This record gives sequence, structure tokens and C-alpha cells, in this order.
Amino acid sequence: MTTVIDETTFRQVLSRWPSGVGIVTTAGADGWHGMTASSFSSVSLAPPLVLVCLDRAIRSHDLLIRNGVFAVNVLGRDHLALGRRFAGMEAGVTDRFAAGDWLAGATGSPVLTDSAAWVDCRVLHRYPGGDHTIFLGEVVAAGVPRLTAPLLFHSRSWGQLADPLPDRVDLADTGLAGTAAAAPLARALRLAGVRVRMAPPSDGTGSRQDAAAGGPGCSSVHVADGAAAAAAAAAGYPAVEFTVAHDGDGARAAAMVRAVRGAEGADTLVVARIRDALRPGLARACLLTVQRLTAAGCGEIVLEEPAEGADDTDGASPLAIRRLLQDAVPEAGPVPLRLALRDHHGLGLVNALTGMKSGVRCFETALGGRGGVLATERLVLLCSRMGIAAPLNVDALRALRAEARGPHPKPPAAPAPRSLTPAAALRAPEPQ
Repeated sequence: MTTVIDETTFRQVLSRWPSGVGIVTTAGADGWHGMTASSFSSVSLAPPLVLVCLDRAIRSHDLLIRNGVFAVNVLGRDHLALGRRFAGMEAGVTDRFAAGDWLAGATGSPVLTDSAAWVDCRVLHRYPGGDHTIFLGEVVAAGVPRLTAPLLFHSRSWGQLADPLPDRVDLADTGLAGTAAAAPLARALRLAGVRVRMAPPSDGTGSRQDAAAGGPGCSSVHVADGAAAAAAAAAGYPAVEFTVAHDGDGARAAAMVRAVRGAEGADTLVVARIRDALRPGLARACLLTVQRLTAAGCGEIVLEEPAEGADDTDGASPLAIRRLLQDAVPEAGPVPLRLALRDHHGLGLVNALTGMKSGVRCFETALGGRGGVLATERLVLLCSRMGIAAPLNVDALRALRAEARGPHPKPPAAPAPRSLTPAAALRAPEPQ
């Protein structure tokens, strides 16, 4: 005996299955037409086939039969309003295509130019599927206009991908170069697996042995041009860093890569730093620079937060970092992104956590927050509380800081109290 499940239960079950969201479009004698749908799937790679399922009671169903063509536009996480518009959820809309940038595809069906992806198809077969029809489409053209996180549909609501935390983070220290305690601390950090920026060889404070000594971590050096990059690679530095503006054209990056690779016996990581990458309002320029640096062959890209100036808005906000990284991480692909964060208004750890939840596992820090960079101690403590592995633990950091300070001198005797005038009292410092 066949048991038929009730419609309400069936809808509840299906709502638990998360899916992407697409806009199915078609074109013919009646012009352009489109609707939001999630019943879309790949079928075959050779030949390239996909399917969409449409309710037989809606107008789009008849238009696909009549026109014999359709396109599926996969929506990105920033297309929520467009998805709702094509789902008929906005009152008073007479022309759905008035929103978004649309072009006619190979079949004439409208293609969204900034979609996450699209396929343009001709109807090859159609099959009955209860109250729906299954349209089998042969893909005649396809594209990925940009790399972005997808828009999702789950439990009858719109959303985005979940945010898994990394299992471990990677650290690079930039605060030791040129300090008196650089050598012993740098070796200790490298032994723990932290990359340490050192003074360049031309300063007389670096050497092949010092650059290569240590454990799983390594040394880096910041250079200004291709000649300095080649010299650093020849000196044995495992990583060379250089800085580009957020609107860099990639030519300098390519020159640095060629210089390092041309150094005899060098197997050096080329690290490109984008100045002020996290400054508000520069996300589009930063993404273009990430794309160019990746194409140039850089092995790592550092996104710098600007130093705090007179304008409090110079620092990065968690929301701005989130929006940037959702596009920058897939744009960089296999090239790691490293965040160089500051602690403006106490937001350093919040921004670091936002970076982790957005797919970043590499961070630039400094012991004691030297130079205004996010303090290594604070980030390591956060990781320990969240079960995320880091090259150092809190006890190891305390030992390093004690070693850097040396023996504790005897505190000086407290000065004798003295009388203050009311005006002087107002200027006196608060007791510690």
C-alpha cells in the first residue's frame, strides 16, 4: 500500500534542504521574462546539460515551452533585493529588469552581468513531473562574471554560507626589526613557527645565517625595488615583502616576482602588501589589486589597515572587512591573504574574528602591540579561548616578554608627598 504524505509535512521537509537561488530568464516574441527559482541542477558534463523545474500553472512555464530557450543566473550574496524582486515580493514593480545590469545572451535570454555565474541554454527535452515540468537544457554558453559568496535559501528564508572558524592560525611578527632584542626574540619566535620581519641586509644587522636560522617559521625583509628583492633572496631570506598602493597595476609585483625567481638558488616567497587596503571606501580598488597581484605570481597578499589619523573613520569596521573578504578570499584563490590589523577603538580582536569567520587564517601581529599593530598576546589569547591552534601559547608569550625585559630592577623609592595648589592638583596625574 502506498502512503501519501500530507503537503504541509512535505513542504516542511523540503524547506530543510538548503539551495542556491537563481533567476530563470527567457526571451521571445513577448520580450524578456524572468522569475526567481531554486529548482535548478546540473545533469551532465558531456554534453553539458542542466535542468530547471517550473510549476505548470505559472506564465514562465508556457513561455519556456514557446520560446525554447532559457538562462539561469546564479545570485550572489548581495543580490537579495533582486531575488525578491523577481520572486514577485515587491509591490508595484512593472518591469523587473529595470533593476540590475542585463544583457542578451547567445539565445537572446537575459544574462545578469554581475551574477555569481550563469548558463544560457536551449530546451533539449521536457518531462512531466507532477504539477511541474522538468526542462532539460543544453548549455550553449556560460560564464562566471565574478567570484563572490552565493545567496542561499533555507527554511523559507534567504541567507548566506555559515562561518566556520579555522583549525589554526598563522602569525607573522613585524615589530622586532631594528630593536635591541631582535635577535634572541626573533629566533625564539621562528622556532615556534612565527615568521619574523628583520632589518634588511644592507643595514648590517641581517645575514644569510640569521635569515635562515630557526625552526618552522622564517624571516622576511621589506624591500623597495627589484634589485633589493634579488639581494634579499640571494642572502637567504625565505620571504621578501614590498608595498603597493591599493590601485597598483600589478607591473611592480610582476617585476618583484621576476627578480626573486632570477636570484641564483633562491626559493623565496614574494609577499605583496596593499597599503591602506582596509580603508573605508576602497574595497573595489582593493579587489582589483588583489586580482592583479594574484595574476603576477605573488605568493601571499597582506591587506593593511591604515594607521589611525585625525579622522576616526580611517580604521576598518567589522562589517567593511566582512564585505571585502567575502569577495577577496575567492578572488585570491590559492594565494593566502594576511590581515595586518590595528586596535583602533578596541576593535582589533573583533576585526580578527571577523577575518577568521570570512576565511582568513593568516595574521600580522607584534609583541606588545609595537608600532600600533594588533598585539600578538591578545590574538593568541583569543585563539586559546576559542580552541583555535596558534604557533604560540599564552605561557610561551609570557616567557618571551620576560626575556625581552630582562631582570626586574628594584623599583625606585616613592617621592615624598608635597602640597599642591588647586590649579596644580588639576594637572597632576592620576595615581597608578
